[in-house]
Amino acid sequence: MTDRIEVAATELRPLLEEFIIWARTNAPESDPELVGPAALWHRLAFSQDLGTWKRADLRNLLLDRMPKVVEDPDAAADGMLPAVDAYLTFLSQTGRLTEGSDSLSDLQAELDDVEDDFVELMEDLLDDDAEGDDDEEEEIGDLGDFEPFADALADLDTIRLRPDSELATAARAVPLIAQARDLALWVGSGRRVGEDTLLSDDEVAEALAAVGLPRPETDGSLAEAVPQLWNVWNLAVDLEFLEPGDANTVGVQDDTSEWPFDDDEDVLDAWMLGLHSVDYGDPELPDEDLTMALAGLTRGVLVRLLLGGGSRDVDELGQELSEAAAELDELGADAWEAAGDPIAGAIAWLTGYGMVEVSGQTVSLTPLGTEGIVHLVDDSDIEVDARPAIDSMSAHELLALSAELPEEEADAEFADWMRLREPGKAAEELLEAAAKDESDALIRVQAASVVGTLGEAAIPAWQEALKQSSLRPYAATHLSQLQVEDAPEPTQDDTHWLILDMWTISAGLGRSEFVGSLRDIGPELLNNLLEVIWKIPHAHVEELLDLISQVHPDKQVAKAARRALFKARSNS
Repeated sequence: MTDRIEVAATELRPLLEEFIIWARTNAPESDPELVGPAALWHRLAFSQDLGTWKRADLRNLLLDRMPKVVEDPDAAADGMLPAVDAYLTFLSQTGRLTEGSDSLSDLQAELDDVEDDFVELMEDLLDDDAEGDDDEEEEIGDLGDFEPFADALADLDTIRLRPDSELATAARAVPLIAQARDLALWVGSGRRVGEDTLLSDDEVAEALAAVGLPRPETDGSLAEAVPQLWNVWNLAVDLEFLEPGDANTVGVQDDTSEWPFDDDEDVLDAWMLGLHSVDYGDPELPDEDLTMALAGLTRGVLVRLLLGGGSRDVDELGQELSEAAAELDELGADAWEAAGDPIAGAIAWLTGYGMVEVSGQTVSLTPLGTEGIVHLVDDSDIEVDARPAIDSMSAHELLALSAELPEEEADAEFADWMRLREPGKAAEELLEAAAKDESDALIRVQAASVVGTLGEAAIPAWQEALKQSSLRPYAATHLSQLQVEDAPEPTQDDTHWLILDMWTISAGLGRSEFVGSLRDIGPELLNNLLEVIWKIPHAHVEELLDLISQVHPDKQVAKAARRALFKARSNS
């Protein structure tokens, strides 16, 4: 049976590789990894022809065979049927669904018919697993699992991230992206890919030359001796430089030749698309079990560098990961020995993607590497304190960040930021940032509060802020307090605007906070406010009046809020 599985898997591999490429564009919400087991057991149990699919076989595959072989019932319950639907659509659209098959619409109808039964079977498996888990040890992750480091990551000092302009400059120089671009341009438009291997040996030789990779000496197929080329190919797909076409073809995306792009945001978006290529740095060994024993190695390098303050001795890092591999998997030590020097391959890929640099025996995170590992950790839902560097933090970034920090930490951020600027310049930048979005009351209140501590140095910035309707109430108030000659006195409308800003912030804190702030005013004064405050052209006046009408416990106040809301809507 093992030989049959290996033969069937070998037959399927080229087709599944092409499906993965196709799915990235045509079915991005599906998980192509879930198709492999279904397609394999369809080939083994129901049809020698990979393109022949029948409704009855599909039902038996999903309800009889898959519950016996599925490894992750939870993932299968959520994604198996959509993934199989995408695979069948791929077969149909690329002409691989043979004439002996049922129609795509009939097959999709069968998927709909079996959905409830399939999900129920997966839930039964989950229940069985939950019962068994009581007597089993918790499953151990791979070398790239961040969860064991969650506490240590949370305890790290604040990580300072470099500005996008610097990161984009570094990303433009990433060698692997340039290789992926060159490979995609070599592929061109509409290149037919093979069924056994994507490229013939002659094409592989051309591709190696196009990306500057050496041609290895081999007695066998050249296509099977160039894992680095296929990693670059996969990276080109990740970066959306390559896309699948019709009739078993693949082609270059139109804007690929423009890399490195002019716009910093476009550059970083592209770099982020390829971030998960870090997994391509993991060693690939002839034995699949040994390969799996070292899975996650490259991520393991990254997280240990982050925890090590950004730098580690290469030999010490290798020893630590070797011991971790042996501890995690009984084949870990054998896999490490079989790979020779696996950490060298991981570091080479990370260097090529601009994430680490090596000096002598020391490997260090680059600013891009720090940015990348912070994103990967965040993707794993693990808390880490990462903030923009103070010297490059804009006023708006400072205000937005401080809104999420405890008061003491926010004060420290403001103090560090202020030390780098003259008070007058700081006031100007903060008020300009506050004026960018009239709907953001919290940013506005924070900016006004900080600038209000700068005294006379802030007078020119306050005078300029009088021109902004959202800041005028604050500017008039502070200029009046500073007794600036010819400064306008705050009006009743200014006072009402300030009240609406405070209500907006209070509403954002939750219903109880909002109701409490209204009660502090008292029903009589609140009713008086509702008679006039609807006239203020504030971004949130209508939603605040609507909220008051819904949550205020005093029926008379709620009624007054509804009347005011009607007037505000009629006035807008």
